[in-house]
Amino acid sequence: MNDFVYDIPVRVYFGRDQLKNLGPELKKYGTRVLMTYGGGSIKRMGLYDRVMKEMKDAGLEVYELNGIEPNPRIDSVRRGAQMCKDHKIDVLLAVGGGSTIDATKFMAAGACVDFDPWDFMDYSKQAPIERALPIVTILTLAATGSEMDSGGVISNPETKDKNGRLAPALLPKASFLDPTNTFTVSPYQTACGAADMLSHICEVYFNMNQDLFMLDCFMEGLMKTIVRYAPIAMKDPENYEARANLMWTSSWAINGFIDGGKRQAWSCHPMEHELSAIYDITHGLGLAILTPRWMEYCLDETTVSKYVQYGVNVFGIDPSLPAMDIARKAIAKTSEFLFDTLGLKRTLPEVGIDETHFAVMARKSVGGGTLPGFKPLQAHDVENIFKMCME
Repeated sequence: MNDFVYDIPVRVYFGRDQLKNLGPELKKYGTRVLMTYGGGSIKRMGLYDRVMKEMKDAGLEVYELNGIEPNPRIDSVRRGAQMCKDHKIDVLLAVGGGSTIDATKFMAAGACVDFDPWDFMDYSKQAPIERALPIVTILTLAATGSEMDSGGVISNPETKDKNGRLAPALLPKASFLDPTNTFTVSPYQTACGAADMLSHICEVYFNMNQDLFMLDCFMEGLMKTIVRYAPIAMKDPENYEARANLMWTSSWAINGFIDGGKRQAWSCHPMEHELSAIYDITHGLGLAILTPRWMEYCLDETTVSKYVQYGVNVFGIDPSLPAMDIARKAIAKTSEFLFDTLGLKRTLPEVGIDETHFAVMARKSVGGGTLPGFKPLQAHDVENIFKMCME
């Protein structure tokens, strides 16, 4: 069991009526706000007007940057960082899902340096992230957990890279989590968000080290919550209980609490980042396609006990069955949830992906060496997993 430090100083305002705290929260950091968001959904749902009213009532000077893309692009980060410099921004307010929040984090860091923000993401440079302007978030999509973590992922269409980075300076100062702001999320995006959350947990849970028993129990509870409430939210979008459970699960799936000192690398995320870097598919969808195949590829006599624990405790599979039978049933249950219950596409050809770039994507996934995950993967292993996703 490894030592660890847990420090997530994000103030969370959870519930229906928390926007009344937005103005005072922002004013802690100054009076000039850059508000960032994606498309027009926050205007259609009335959230834009409510947020603007709170800020105007607080006497804040507000600038806007919209059009942040899914799989956010480095050009959006560059624009935001320059706006912060030009308008002497004090604090950034990200209103949206993980893409908006991720981009805003690197705008906040980019505002504090005199070099290209892509230098933060370029793995050959790894420019230090020592400072960032304060960030506050209003979440509209439960998925990535970016509202309560210190990381983000940015795409560079020119280089076909999609890279992630963590730094304490990127932690939001406060996050507003109102489940009603997710009522208008489509069934498809709800499903993709659920797959993303499930993958965040699986990347940590599937680990053969001796770790804290309570964290495994906690992760199993999170996974059972996703399995229970995602279908309800898809069928009944304004079910507050379902939306609230999914929203809070998304935060706790990746805010560092479940790590408990684990040292292994994640596996499905670097593989998926290569898929969406080239093909611009929805992140959660790519993870859904990859995860059961990764599970199947990693299953052997040395790892089967973890699958048994997962199958019995999350899906209620009969513990008296032979271990390998339980493991295979657990993988099948995972596939059933992702593809039948949530209705997500199950193969890469269904989303327009062929084998053309598999070798390059596999090599980049492992950083040119070995990916030290649940089961260590080399480039040929990742390529095999990609091929398993073809049918």
